[in-house]
Amino acid sequence: MTALVAAEWLRLKSSRLWLWGLLAAVGSGLLIGLAALVGPENFNPPMPGLDTEQGTRALLGLLGFTVFVPALFGTTAVAGEYRHRTVTTTALFAPRRWTWLVAKLAAYTAAGLAYGLLAAAVAGGSIFGAAALKGVTLGLPAGTVAALLGRIALTMAVYTLLGVAVGALLRNQVTALLVVGAYFYMIETALMLVPGVNGLYPFLPGGATAALTSFTYLSEAVATQTGSSATALLPAAAGGAVLVGYALVAAAIAVAAPLRRDIA
Repeated sequence: MTALVAAEWLRLKSSRLWLWGLLAAVGSGLLIGLAALVGPENFNPPMPGLDTEQGTRALLGLLGFTVFVPALFGTTAVAGEYRHRTVTTTALFAPRRWTWLVAKLAAYTAAGLAYGLLAAAVAGGSIFGAAALKGVTLGLPAGTVAALLGRIALTMAVYTLLGVAVGALLRNQVTALLVVGAYFYMIETALMLVPGVNGLYPFLPGGATAALTSFTYLSEAVATQTGSSATALLPAAAGGAVLVGYALVAAAIAVAAPLRRDIA
């Protein structure tokens, strides 16, 4: 199994996917720093300032809102193998199909965690740097900021695993990317607009992520537009438990579904 995981890492490093991931992680972190430098109070609509707890949490939540990006990378990594037929060589090298499926899960989840840690580190450094340049004190203690960034990094690892599961299930790269992108961009937000159905949002990946990162801005913005009350999110620990559940289900799907189908 160790050799298979190492082979997946070598496959990842031999493509340009890791470079795009590196650029996306750094770019996401720098965008959060740029937003902090501009000042949340200057957004449209205005948000609480960087020196308030709400303003700092909102900026960190914006980073959490980018967790779909590593999900797209996870989807591309697996579905791309079916597109380019390299999965056939992998199956010949490891006839017991479940072994290389588990190796993919391990390798890409680790890659997603590395992505999250890099994005969180850049975002954290950028926020503190922006606060220093503006001469303000962040509305949250450094320890709390670090804890929230750590949660976001772990969440990105979970989303990468979810992307791997979608890629293994759908196999068609374009279709898989469209499904992942449409879900995170449209479907969850649309559900919050439907009375009676919006109660599901806290139990979906986006709602669980918002609970874990204390990012309530999206649900509050939807409530403002619709004139309704904001959807109540789960406690942070419950949100984390929901995400772990999604990770376990995604791992089972990524391993079990391809076992029942021809590779070609």
